[in-house]
Formats: sequence, C-alpha cells, structure tokens
Amino acid sequence: MKRKVLLIYTGGTIGMEKDYTTGSLVPFDFSTIFKRIPEMNLLECEVSVHPFEKPVDSSDMGPNEWRMIAEWIHKNYDAFDGFLILHGTDTMSYTASALSFMLKNLSKPVILTGSQLPIGDLRTDAKENLLTSLYYASLYENDEAVIKEVAVYFEYKLLRGNRSLKYSAEFFDAYQSPNYPILGQSGVHLNIEKDLLWKPKGEFELDIYLNEKVIFYRIFPGMNFESLLEFKTPEAIVLQVFGSGTIFNNEKTQNVLQELRSRGIEIVVISQCVSGGISFGKYSNSNIFTTIGGISGKDMTAEAAITKVMHILNNPKYDKSFSELFCENISGEVTEDF
Repeated sequence: MKRKVLLIYTGGTIGMEKDYTTGSLVPFDFSTIFKRIPEMNLLECEVSVHPFEKPVDSSDMGPNEWRMIAEWIHKNYDAFDGFLILHGTDTMSYTASALSFMLKNLSKPVILTGSQLPIGDLRTDAKENLLTSLYYASLYENDEAVIKEVAVYFEYKLLRGNRSLKYSAEFFDAYQSPNYPILGQSGVHLNIEKDLLWKPKGEFELDIYLNEKVIFYRIFPGMNFESLLEFKTPEAIVLQVFGSGTIFNNEKTQNVLQELRSRGIEIVVISQCVSGGISFGKYSNSNIFTTIGGISGKDMTAEAAITKVMHILNNPKYDKSFSELFCENISGEVTEDF
C-alpha cells in the first residue's frame, strides 16, 4: 500500500529557478514538480502538492504563516499519512519549533526541508533533500508511523525540529542539533535512531495559540542594560546571557530585572553558547535570576525558547503557571535532567 504524503510549499530557495533573461531567481510553478523531479514518481508514496497562493520568503514567515500550516495539517490530518513542508532555510527552525508546540501528540511525521541552492540549479541540494524527506514522511512499520514528531531534514541528517538551528549560510550542511543527537542519517542506507524519537503522550490536538508580546534580548559587554525598561508592551522577555547563565553583577542590573518582574513580565534565560545551557548558581553572577524568579531555559535553542514562550504565555488551554509550563518538556525541546 502506498502511503499518502501532503507536500506543502511555503516558499524559499528550494522553489526557485533562474530567469536567464534577467539573472534573477523567481518562483517556479510547483504544479510541474513531477516533471522537474521525475524520480518522485518512483517513490513508494503518493504525493499531493499544496503550494501557498503566494510564496513567502522565510524572512517573512511568522505566527500567521505558522498557524496556516498547522491548520492545513489539521484539516488534512486524516487524509494523509505524512506531511512535508518546503521552507526557506533562514527561519525553518523557528517554524519547526512553533509547529512542535501547536501540533500536539502527533501520530504522523511532519518533516521540514529546504535547500541552499534553487531546485533548477545544476549543483542543487534540493533534489536529495526533497526525495529523502519524502521517504521519512512516508516511513511506516506495521501500519504505524515511525516518526511521530516535527523534524527537519537537511544534507543527509534528520534532526528534531525544536532542537535544530541554522549555523551556516554557505555550506550545504547548514543545520545542527547541538544538544540532542540526530534522529537519522541517509547514506548507502537510510537509518533512523528509533530510541531517540519523541513518543506522543495522548491524542492528536491542534492548538494555534501564540502570544506575540514577547521580545528577545541579547546582552553584551558595555551595553546600557536600562534600555530594557523602554519596552512598554512585552509580557515576556527571552534574555540571552553569557555562558551558563551569567550577567553583569551590579546594582543597576539588579534594579532593572526587579523592575521588570514587578511589572509582571516573565523572564526566561537562555545561553549565548550554542552547546550546553543555563545552570543557575554555578557562578555567583547568575544568582540574581534565582532571586527575581527568572526561569532557566536549560539547553534550549533560542528558536525553541522564543516559540515556546509565545505558545504558553497566557494560553487559556493550560491551567498551570507559566514557570511550571515552561519547565515541562512539552515536545522534546529540552533535556529534562539538564
């Protein structure tokens, strides 16, 4: 039996081709994808294509587009065995992270991929990324999906979506998962590490709630930390600090943080380091966060921390406090015993 996969094209380099009269990259007609990549007809799955009416550059992708994708998957959930989202590379990890929170308890694979070169380029990485992603999106054993989460496939590696980040704008091998092992790898054989896959905790459910009153703030030596008080509308701040959780140890910093908390603003702390994460108390310059009620982001990526805050902040579907919810491992985004 051939599995059915819904391919959702949002935009990005993977769907581009060169206009040789102008030299510019332009979107191509995705209805011709089977002519462009005839190998798709040889796959052991049936592929249906749903392109965005107007392709969206990944730098323009945001909460509205995340909701559109999540709602389309929900609408077609029973009709397809897997879903593949073609996406621009710059913000793919944000989209993957957001979807991992909005599409709760998946029992089917949702794979995101893209490419560094357009699909019409002779040296493109788009063909391999697309074909192998379709394989993973249609992978079943004993009539049950092997992958039951949101994942990113790129350059021979399958990564948990909310653990991924783009680290290179130049190389084909553009994505890393610094704090969680890769879920699978394609070589001579297509492998998958089943013990590392996320296991759903209940029935599939859609929750598209996202609170956009969130800011992201990266500290740096010599900065005017009081500028944080100039933001009038945030309900939460994701604060990216040094190392394992350190920040300037002076009265001005303490006063600013205490003032923010007195306004009811939640403060989530993540590390500027790609590998590792936050450990309050390891150094004295991190103790202020314990004092004011800051919340450790542990080893989460910035993309996952930001979208998780957006999803749980005052979400009426949850009955726990923000700090309790943020500390929970909702969809594999954090190492629980970090």
